[in-house]
Parts: sequence; C-alpha cells; structure tokens
Amino acid sequence: MSIDKKKNTQVLVTFPNELLEKVEDFQFANRIQNRSEAIRELIRRGLEENKDGDE
Repeated sequence: MSIDKKKNTQVLVTFPNELLEKVEDFQFANRIQNRSEAIRELIRRGLEENKDGDE
C-alpha cells in the first residue's frame, strides 16, 4: 500500500518502550487494526481534549 503524499506525510518518531507498550495496550483494548492507527487515534483524542480546554 503506497502513501498518497498529497494527503499524508510520514513522520519518524521514537517512543520509550514503556509508552509503546501503553499504545499497544490501547490498540488491542480498542480493537484497532494497527499501531499507526492507534497512535493517530490517541493524537486525535488528545487534540480534541486540548481544544475543549482552550475555550
């Protein structure tokens, strides 16, 4: 599967092992198909939560 570079940008991020374990726990608990999608979902939720606090 190729990435549509007009819509997406790949970003290399290094995670501490403990944080990656928490991401994977979230992934499996929420039946998310892959780690990348779990990370995107966690970022979306964090940004939404932050947006609500900025008002």
